[in-house]
Amino acid sequence: MTAKATRGLCAALLATTLAATAAACNDSGTGASGTASRAASAAASAASRGADVVASATAAAGEKLKNFKNGVDATSDVELSTPDTAADGRTTTEVTVDNSTDATKSYAVQVNFRDPKGKLLDVVVVTVDDVASHTTKKATARSNRKLSGGVKAEVGTALRH
Repeated sequence: MTAKATRGLCAALLATTLAATAAACNDSGTGASGTASRAASAAASAASRGADVVASATAAAGEKLKNFKNGVDATSDVELSTPDTAADGRTTTEVTVDNSTDATKSYAVQVNFRDPKGKLLDVVVVTVDDVASHTTKKATARSNRKLSGGVKAEVGTALRH
């Protein structure tokens, strides 16, 4: 979940808690359970939006890899740097491709951004075109949105053609 979504959820939960407290203090005794239900619904909705963003990014990455025709597994040809936060707040990692073949090749690299517990936060695909034989080439993978909290990057899939 993004920092913005987290702040929004916290604000909604705080407002709901205050409303529930006020409702619980009224003479009729009604309102607290409905307010609690609305708070649970708001929390579930925010969590669902976060999951929808990751699902959308994963689907887009899968589609991009599917369109990379005749690719062979090249995961061992790819290294990622330690993730960093760019000026725009998005997470970046440098992708280094080492072409050990005897011909110029292009690569499609799926980078998974995860939190410290391993939860998938975002997925991007970076293409590195025309890597000359027996050379390395670098590119930058940039998250689709702002991420926070000790983000880790891993190679999900790497294809060469």
